[in-house]
Amino acid sequence: MITVAVSSNDGERRGWRAAAEEALYGPEGFYRRPEGPAAHFRTSVHASPLFAGAVARLLCRVDRLLGRPAELDFVDMAAGRGELAGGVLAALPGEVAGRVRVHAVEIAGRPAGLDPRIAWRGEPPERICGLLFANEWLDNVPVDVAEVDRDGVPRRVLVGRDGTERLGEPVAGEDADWLARWWPLPAEPGLRAEIGLPRDTAWARAVSRLARGLAVAVDYGHVSGERPWYGTLTGFRDGRETAPVPDGSCDLTAHVALDACAAAAPAGLTGARVLTQREALRALGVTGARPPLTLASERPADYVRALARAGQAAELTAPGGLGDFGWLLQPVRLPDGAEVLPDTAGGAGLFVDVPDDEEH
Repeated sequence: MITVAVSSNDGERRGWRAAAEEALYGPEGFYRRPEGPAAHFRTSVHASPLFAGAVARLLCRVDRLLGRPAELDFVDMAAGRGELAGGVLAALPGEVAGRVRVHAVEIAGRPAGLDPRIAWRGEPPERICGLLFANEWLDNVPVDVAEVDRDGVPRRVLVGRDGTERLGEPVAGEDADWLARWWPLPAEPGLRAEIGLPRDTAWARAVSRLARGLAVAVDYGHVSGERPWYGTLTGFRDGRETAPVPDGSCDLTAHVALDACAAAAPAGLTGARVLTQREALRALGVTGARPPLTLASERPADYVRALARAGQAAELTAPGGLGDFGWLLQPVRLPDGAEVLPDTAGGAGLFVDVPDDEEH
């Protein structure tokens, strides 16, 4: 990680990247707390087991495209307390479950009672053949924040442990290059951006470990032309959104520039796509369609269960909510023309077209 130099008259203020790194992942960091992130915010994994079931179906599709290898990997990045890894394993058909190697990647210690078939690790395997799935991982990769000063110059925002901010030096070097390409700021005082270069690097590093298969990143995100004017940095504590304070008491998160991550894939990789979660889950069979009323009189218990599933599916695909998450898909050495997630009737979502001659 980059260490941000802070002059003596700044006290303990430093760039948001360094402050969030310590607050989230340091010895007393938020993600090392015993209650786990589920006590503070609700992801798609926690909303419904339908999500894990859909990821299991995605893994089965990748398995078929790979020719059903003797060993199939499922890598759950930022695994929390292993909820998704366990849910996917439980949802797999027996024949696939017998070949799969499940890896939960998380900074915290292995939780008690986790299925012994799940390997708990601090880094993904060096060589992956299968599906690497990163649900709400990139939004927690710390980034610096830039803000335009009164002279129209983007400057790095410095923050204290109590959340108070001031402007530091002008953004320079590769961070300035990233802003110019991916999030150019007009010369209007107060406009802000999150400098996503560390996320591009983290995503490229993760994808580089995939020998064959599919890498998926799921997060609230945005693409060029749709960037928020004042950034998205925020905090979550006890199930509520709160002011971002880098003291370890809350989650610190910011939306992801998914198109920049897509373009950062290792050289030679093409075919990156960004869909909405609504489109991705519908392509995997998750819809909010209500069961027919005739089922209520014929098999009332089945009707109640089907109605509950429809409600859960509606939450996972809801506009303005979880359905607006972006799914960044990066295939690696899959058969030419293979479609793991074919386009749905709604179109290709936030399609990302990365030029073949792009420099990475």
